[in-house]
Amino acid sequence: MPTLLIVHHTPSPHCQAMFEAVVSGASDPEIENVDVVRRPALSATASDVLAADGFLLGTPANLGYMSGALKHFFDQVYYPCLDATRGRPFGFYVHGGNDVTGAVRGIETITTGLGWRRAAEPVAVTGEPAKADVRACWELGATLAAGLME
Repeated sequence: MPTLLIVHHTPSPHCQAMFEAVVSGASDPEIENVDVVRRPALSATASDVLAADGFLLGTPANLGYMSGALKHFFDQVYYPCLDATRGRPFGFYVHGGNDVTGAVRGIETITTGLGWRRAAEPVAVTGEPAKADVRACWELGATLAAGLME
């Protein structure tokens, strides 16, 4: 059974709402035979990444960049997973108070280096997530999981 690994840093109610929507979409009953695994960014490991068939990443934008937790995740898994995970699909969501540009750019740079294939447009939200933003997160989760169905 394919596995979707959701790696997230969820320190705020806004990030939590986005995370819950992503998980709900990925776990939709119409999506069959996909194992959805959730890991906080500070505890996700190279073994988690190597065991996954696709990835969904979530982070706040802190001081113009992804969270230190997600950066730590990438630092821990980059070289151990570099060759083995090339071409695997991924997506991501970012929440910020007023600007997420640096966080989006950082994630895109690292995932390009890993050779991962972006399977959906990122969801980038500033301020309180609107209903459409939460729906976009749900769709992001559903898209990534459905893409892994056997």
